[in-house]
Amino acid sequence: MPSTRPPYRVAIIGTGGIAHAHATAIAELPGRAQLVAVADVDRERADEFASRFSVPHASDDPQAMLESQELDLVHICTPPHTHAALAAAVMRAGATALVEKPTALSLREMDQLAAVQEETGAKVLTVFQHRYGAAAVRLRRLVRTGALGRPLVATCETLWYRSDEYFDVPWRGRWEIEGGGPTMGHGIHQFDLMLSVLGPWSAISALADRQARPTDTEDVSVAAVRFANGALATVVNSLLSPRETSRLRFDFEYATVELEHLYGYREEHWRFTAAPGHDELSELWTAGDEPDVDSGHRLQIEAVFDAWDTGQEPGVSLEDARRTLEFAAATYASAFRDARVTAGELAGDDPFTLSMDGGAVPWERIKEALA
Repeated sequence: MPSTRPPYRVAIIGTGGIAHAHATAIAELPGRAQLVAVADVDRERADEFASRFSVPHASDDPQAMLESQELDLVHICTPPHTHAALAAAVMRAGATALVEKPTALSLREMDQLAAVQEETGAKVLTVFQHRYGAAAVRLRRLVRTGALGRPLVATCETLWYRSDEYFDVPWRGRWEIEGGGPTMGHGIHQFDLMLSVLGPWSAISALADRQARPTDTEDVSVAAVRFANGALATVVNSLLSPRETSRLRFDFEYATVELEHLYGYREEHWRFTAAPGHDELSELWTAGDEPDVDSGHRLQIEAVFDAWDTGQEPGVSLEDARRTLEFAAATYASAFRDARVTAGELAGDDPFTLSMDGGAVPWERIKEALA
């Protein structure tokens, strides 16, 4: 969407691997945004990143950067345990925080961020870029109009593979830093997309285990879910699957819609099957003229700017992201308590509002034991 305003001023905190995707996405939006500053606790890495992406200011002090720059949007690309504190600092500096998933490590931290939003009037947005691919946007539109009929059944699978060596990085596989295993750090993208299509969930029954990896967290979880609209779903999050894939399937009254990809999708990764007697829906599915672009960071970042240009609220809001994080917390609570968990049940000082493990992990914490 064309804009006549000056480019939005953007900064990045954390210059590790995922930050490169953010910087590349910003560079693909010339005239819309300018990356004016970066910060990383490793000054050499910050300088190298700034040189690579032609960023005029680099710092090893995020707070100093926030105080010295006039910023519209700050991308937080640091390890998960730092997200909440940095997002609060960004809001108090008068900018919007765009935070890599997970937004925070607990529901309590999410509620603390909501209090800072109320205090400052600034916002926290969460990176769930797969919501913004053209086919996902089209699917949500068809669901809203009722064209596909009632949602009945869904499957959501993040079947990935991470070797033992993957967890040699000190902050990986630790509850206090990542917040959890594949449920929090990997599958969350797929079940967030599922939630964006099916709406509020009402109950979860789950299992989680550490079957093979040298980690404190789970390496697999499986959940059965009931949605408020009556649909039933299964959700699997795994780091033990040599043939990697990410799969979603939605069975509606009048059509099945399927997606299979790995880390991002295009139109070719979707499949639409109309029920007998509803062939016209296949034409409706292919009637869009949206550009066929990878479901990457650029689409969500561009959507933020489009919303600002037109005076709308951009996604994914803190309230919306909290629903997804509550889904993860309920998965853990159900698994570790061996009990069904309903939406809204985790509240107050419930241990699973304070941390994803709820103090109830049924296995030895390997890294703590070796420390």
